[in-house]
Amino acid sequence: MAATKKSPRRKSSRGRRYGSAASKSVESAMRRRKRGTLRRGKKGHGGKVKSRKQAIAIGLSEARKKGAKVPKRKTAAKRKRSRRKSRS
Repeated sequence: MAATKKSPRRKSSRGRRYGSAASKSVESAMRRRKRGTLRRGKKGHGGKVKSRKQAIAIGLSEARKKGAKVPKRKTAAKRKRSRRKSRS
């Protein structure tokens, strides 16, 4: 039996989701978390960040504020409400 050729993987035409500035910001947040200087909440009154996931979220949030290429935050989908006309 002859070996079948595999088709080459198609490249996505979307490009990069996150810019390099975003990764730098996340990297910085992770470093601050390791040192214990990364804090949550406004003015850091929420205490130290211990979670890796939260450090990443803070880094991406900071990148967004600076205008880096970062996808929008995912929000809950709005429910459609159908309006019924009352018949009298």
